[in-house]
Amino acid sequence: MDNFSTKKPVNMAPTGIASFAKSDICTDIHNLNADIAIIGAPFDLAIQGRTGTRLGPRGIRIASTRFSYKKGGTYDPERNEMYLDSSRWKIVDCGDVDYVPGDITASFENLTEAVHILTSQGIMPVVLGGDHSITYPVIKGMKIVGPFDIIHIDAHLDWTNSIGGQTLSNGSPMRNVANLPYIGKIIHLGIRGIGSSGPSDFADAQAHGDKIYSVKATRSVGIKNILTDLPTMGKVFITFDIDGMDAACAPATGSPMFGGFLYDEIVEILEAVAKHSRIIGFDMVEVAPPYDDAGETTSYLAARLISDLLGFVTKECEHRGLSTIK
Repeated sequence: MDNFSTKKPVNMAPTGIASFAKSDICTDIHNLNADIAIIGAPFDLAIQGRTGTRLGPRGIRIASTRFSYKKGGTYDPERNEMYLDSSRWKIVDCGDVDYVPGDITASFENLTEAVHILTSQGIMPVVLGGDHSITYPVIKGMKIVGPFDIIHIDAHLDWTNSIGGQTLSNGSPMRNVANLPYIGKIIHLGIRGIGSSGPSDFADAQAHGDKIYSVKATRSVGIKNILTDLPTMGKVFITFDIDGMDAACAPATGSPMFGGFLYDEIVEILEAVAKHSRIIGFDMVEVAPPYDDAGETTSYLAARLISDLLGFVTKECEHRGLSTIK
């Protein structure tokens, strides 16, 4: 990344281009040689409250430059494992999907097409939002890898029927994806937000077969028991609203909520899902950098959790003797 060094570049955080975790940059998504592709969806047309999530992809990327992937991987002393060996796993950053100001439909179509192009090549998409409405076009773009189940981590159920006739708001993505024929079960973790969805929304989700767990219920039941509702090694997409985390950990979002998950326990959840299921895609949404603190706590938390998940996914492939995520 550093073209101005007379010595071997060390590629530190303040230098070079701020791709995700200093990953290689892709300039043509139609011809990729990669296992995992990072792609940004800087949309917040569908937000109900505070705007700012259109800056989420950029904020997450900048925060992610605090770490990078290297040959041999990075050592985790708690698990005594090396993760994300860059000589074994190829992660690329594809930049951002084109955002059309004032046109949510065109923006969504761009996102669906981009995800379709990636999944058609057998590449796992990791989408940086953007508000939570982006999950619907992302899932539409993953039709080719269906059927699959969804794990939804959030403070809010996101089954709102409509707002003034608008069905594409950031309060509706889970209702929208539930109507797609290749979507199976949906498990919601962390639901606690008051005022987002009413009794009829919860009833509709439960009628669809969704399993709904608050943070307290997730802790009580345990993630391993919760995952028994999904087939072992079944395909799963994870959608992660950063307000699923406690507001003390993630203040920079449109609707920060106290009583959420803490870092260590959400890492345990992500690791458990990676061990139980075949994760085929992931999105991280609702990060709004304008409300972050001086340490970019929320953006860094999002970047760290994405990297943790990618480490768990690739490590499980290694344990199973797989050379590819496809």
